[in-house]
Amino acid sequence: MAEQRRTSRGGPGGSRRPGQRGNPRARAAVAPTPGSTGPEGRRPRLTGRAAILVLVLAVLTVSYASSMRAYVQQRSHIQDLKAQIAQRESSIDALEREKRRWHDPAYVQAQARERFGYLMPGETSYVVLGADGKPLESQTSLTDPATVDRKAPTAWWTQEWNSVTLAGVPPKPQAPPVFEIDGTKE
Repeated sequence: MAEQRRTSRGGPGGSRRPGQRGNPRARAAVAPTPGSTGPEGRRPRLTGRAAILVLVLAVLTVSYASSMRAYVQQRSHIQDLKAQIAQRESSIDALEREKRRWHDPAYVQAQARERFGYLMPGETSYVVLGADGKPLESQTSLTDPATVDRKAPTAWWTQEWNSVTLAGVPPKPQAPPVFEIDGTKE
């Protein structure tokens, strides 16, 4: 049997060249029994090196997964903070506009008239009452000067020429109002 091993392995007296396989019958004669372990026995599926490799990959996967989760949470938190910053900046802009309005004397005067009923010296206050005897509320309101559309200035000669054409063709007279101020018909 030792002779057959040498022959099948390409030892002395063997006709095997490198890269060729030996005689399958000779190899079958040398095959170990199922209960024996040997260099040519069947290897276990999970070796020690493979187990360590799987363990290292599992640890790396868990660490990268937790890092990725933290990264996604931080990105979400950053987006929330940016939204809060944008909302607060718009609030600051609105408050600054309101502050600029309070520096306008006409706005302060209008607020004093509206909120407290103040009058300028020499003015007389009138309260318009409705049919039920309660005062009617004012329909006018002030607008923010920043939102008012400004007209483009026209040249002086355009305004003068318009007055010349209007003088040549006067507007038609309008009909008088149907109701008088006191509520009676004409």
